Amino acid sequence: MRTQSMVIFQPGGYEMLLRGEPFPARFRNGFEQSRPLLRNTPAEISFEMPGICHTFKRGHRIMIQIQSTWFPLVARNPQQFVSNYGQSSGTTFQRATERVYRGGKYASRIFLPILAN
Repeated sequence: MRTQSMVIFQPGGYEMLLRGEPFPARFRNGFEQSRPLLRNTPAEISFEMPGICHTFKRGHRIMIQIQSTWFPLVARNPQQFVSNYGQSSGTTFQRATERVYRGGKYASRIFLPILAN
C-alpha cells in the first residue's frame, strides 16, 4: 500500500496534516485486477487526492510523504505481493525501502492547482 499525505509547515515549527489518503499500489492500473510492484523497477503511480481548498501563506512549506504503510490506521502491509494481504502471516512481513526519483527519466511530479483570488 502506498499512502500519500500532505503536511503544511507553518512558521514556528507547527505541522498540520491537510490530507491523508491510502492508495494500494497494487491497483495502480485499475481496480479490476491487482498487480505486484517489481523490485528495483520504477512504476508509474498516478494518484489524485480528493480536492480541498487551502490557503498557503508566506513562510508556509508543504511536505508530501510517500509511505508503504499507515499502520495502525490502515491494515499492515507485508511489503510483498500476496493475494489477500489481510490474511498474511507473521512470516510474510518484511522490510521495505521506498524510492522517489528526483531527476532523469523517472522523476516524480506533483501538481498543485492554484486558484486566483
